[in-house]
Amino acid sequence: MTETIRKLLDNGAAEDIALGAPGRIGLTYGALKEHVETTVAALNARGIGRGDRVAIVLPNGPEMASAFLAVGAGATTAPLNPAYREEEFDFYLSDLNAKALMVERGSDSPALAAAKKRNIPVIEISWTDDKPAGWFQLEGTNGAGAATYAEPDDTALILHTSGTTSRPKIVPLSQCNVCASASNIMNSLNLIPQDRCLNIMPLFHIHGLIAATLSSIGAGASIFCCPGFNALSFFSWMTEGEPTWYTAVPTMHQAILTRAARNKDVIEAVKLRLIRSSSSSLPPQVMHELEEAFGCPVIEAYGMTEAAHQMASNPLPELPRKAGSVGLPAGPEVEIMSEDGRILSRGDVGEIVIRGANVFSGYENNPSANADAFTDGWFRTGDQGVKDIDGYISITGRLKEIINRGGEKISPREVDETLMNHPAVQQVVTFAMPHDKLGEDVAAAVVLRDGMDADEKEIREFASKHLADFKVPRKVLFLEEIPKGATGKLQRIGLAEKLGLG
Repeated sequence: MTETIRKLLDNGAAEDIALGAPGRIGLTYGALKEHVETTVAALNARGIGRGDRVAIVLPNGPEMASAFLAVGAGATTAPLNPAYREEEFDFYLSDLNAKALMVERGSDSPALAAAKKRNIPVIEISWTDDKPAGWFQLEGTNGAGAATYAEPDDTALILHTSGTTSRPKIVPLSQCNVCASASNIMNSLNLIPQDRCLNIMPLFHIHGLIAATLSSIGAGASIFCCPGFNALSFFSWMTEGEPTWYTAVPTMHQAILTRAARNKDVIEAVKLRLIRSSSSSLPPQVMHELEEAFGCPVIEAYGMTEAAHQMASNPLPELPRKAGSVGLPAGPEVEIMSEDGRILSRGDVGEIVIRGANVFSGYENNPSANADAFTDGWFRTGDQGVKDIDGYISITGRLKEIINRGGEKISPREVDETLMNHPAVQQVVTFAMPHDKLGEDVAAAVVLRDGMDADEKEIREFASKHLADFKVPRKVLFLEEIPKGATGKLQRIGLAEKLGLG
């Protein structure tokens, strides 16, 4: 198995395109390898090398992808969300112990003020649209010596957990971890050099970094890097990029579906081999609609930061894809564990646990979190789930999101999937709202399909035909759009407060 980002680049033929982008000429693997070598040598000349952490704040696009590959090949890359405020940048730069901050020349990011406050050197990069996608120049760099590359056990990538309920934890992922995950995804999807991924995922997120970018590089394939997600531009990007697949979170798939009918000609002209979905649960209804609209299999996978993304995946045809399931173990070992640490039998509900080459070895500087997170070498994911007789894994809920209504436990996912069957419902997220006697009760936020109507009474009556009374939402809110996190995921925790029900 390839164990470093630099060596993954050798899997591409020198003349084949590695990176593309709208309106740009492509960057070949030969040019990308040369660019990575030049960039690592320039960083080395500035005293930045193996184990040094470089925070990257760049817009989504090919330069963000190549910066991730170049910095990751010779140091430790720490991509940050460009939308953060100054105090957030201050927290992350300090927590990371960043050795440098990489930004675009002329950037007005609040990250610059945070870096200045902490005396963190700033590396500016520049590029022009007439150059190949992903090529950039390090400002103020003259000649540099030979490049020193990272070793397999070095930390390649640093990310933070989302921190919805507590202070975000640092997740260090080694070169081995990220390359193992890239290889697992490549094998799950049978990626070959002729494949091209249309990347619409943010490249500060594990899904975009590993599932779209690194798995493609590992296969010697190409990535068409879009400037973030935009449902209005998606089909024109498809036409220009001619991808064979794309990967996204469910909210993006749903937005794409709203425009699919009027873009049938594009779907016919650019035949996708597959669509991948990960990072949160894909409602079975959406899976079926996507397969119908695009005429290709939708592969739902299961990922998380601590596993360098992928843990399980539904297989490609001819093996069955099970709607509502995240598939079979796809890389690491995956089991179901009881609270007291026993591995459970098929059909028993418990916590999903993992171990394998792509799984990180522990949170940084956080012994108490590690003591809670690991049992006998197994990492506890915090997800509740079950393995069926065929070995397919279904997630029944996030343990901390399970609604406890006076001792009765309700899986928000089950309520979501029931309400999605109502013909007027396009999107739904079920969440806990406070209750003075029961502790928590069930609430749901709903987005209706264009041109369709339903009221709270109708939705609740529909739910009561399919769910036990205690699972029926006591409150149904109708929204134009459900609030999402930075990566497009629906966030249940804190939603009651955000929507004025706290």
